[in-house]
Amino acid sequence: MIRPNWRTPAVILLCSGLALTLSLGVRHNFGLYLQPMTLDLHWSRQTFALAIAIQNLVYGLAQPFTGMIADKYGAARVLIGGTILYAVGLVLMSLSTTGWEFSLSAGLMVGVGLSCSGFSIVYGVVGRAFPPEKRTVALGVVGAAGSFGQFVMLPFGQTLINHLGWQYALMVLAVTVLLILPLSAALVENKKTQAHDFHKQSIPEALREALSHKSYLLLCSGYLVCGFQLLFISVHFPAYLVDQRMTPETGMMALALIGLFNIFGSYLWGWLGSRYTKKNVLSTLYMTRAVAIAIFISAPISPLTVYLFASTIGFLWLGTVPVTNGLIAHIFGVKYLSTLGGIAFLFHQVGSFLGVLIGGYLFDTTGSYHLMWILTIGMGVAAALINWPIEEREIVRVAPKPA
Repeated sequence: MIRPNWRTPAVILLCSGLALTLSLGVRHNFGLYLQPMTLDLHWSRQTFALAIAIQNLVYGLAQPFTGMIADKYGAARVLIGGTILYAVGLVLMSLSTTGWEFSLSAGLMVGVGLSCSGFSIVYGVVGRAFPPEKRTVALGVVGAAGSFGQFVMLPFGQTLINHLGWQYALMVLAVTVLLILPLSAALVENKKTQAHDFHKQSIPEALREALSHKSYLLLCSGYLVCGFQLLFISVHFPAYLVDQRMTPETGMMALALIGLFNIFGSYLWGWLGSRYTKKNVLSTLYMTRAVAIAIFISAPISPLTVYLFASTIGFLWLGTVPVTNGLIAHIFGVKYLSTLGGIAFLFHQVGSFLGVLIGGYLFDTTGSYHLMWILTIGMGVAAALINWPIEEREIVRVAPKPA
């Protein structure tokens, strides 16, 4: 008697979403630690920002390799190893007293851990579990789950800091991350069965094909801007609001609202990507983001305008992720979706590195984030223009003739 496979698409979707809820939810807490850590340890904001910038750069640099390993040997194994490293990195973050210790733990270790438990790893499994007509929507649902983590984990993280202090709060987050381990069982795939379903193509061949494709390079370049904008806001926005005489709770609530509205935004942009031309959806999203930032910095700042901006930018937050990965899957197929999505995410994380680092540098140099806000607007317009000429055509590969 053959037992039915319990790893149905619905189960894969649920467990992938919960894993991202935990992984990304904890990651979005780091901006809450900027002020308490720099004050207690007498660091500059640039010291803190450098470690988080390194984290995002390592996250991106490791992503293509962890994606290749996941495509070849299975996402579950990568997820287990990365989760353990993530938790250890959080514990060592809590014990850091110098900038280099913080860069090693928060930067290197957590960065690699995130690359093993982030979007590209689970998106490869989800992309292969769903048919093309449902794929982008499914990716949007998983992205929404990651956003739910941001909404839930930020108040949780702020409560931990308020009652336990930042050191013990990080230790509790380390234990929380370990809840990802049992969820990884749902991401085990049957590679032998898949071998009959996919075109015979090696990873080096897939890389050469993608990197010589103009539209893929344009897509990746636009994705860099996404990372630049998002990580600047994630890390520096709470401190920016304190500079504007807001309370730390206002910054926490703003980030939580971003997560809440991103739940709806990720799903809706994924749905739009399944019904309309994906490159046009991306261009619209980037341009809308630029307009929202311009309106926010032009208006008088108050808790109301902060919450309105957070809600708006949250709706636009991670809508790029399902549409970008859906476009990659549409053009190149899903066999190496984690690999090609990982390379695209490398561009995203290079942008994240620059956004966090330049934000800290401009503040320490000028005493203000004003120039940084202007830069995020200009880059949003550039990303909208970059995505416009993408050719959204599926590659048709001719099978080799038998000898």
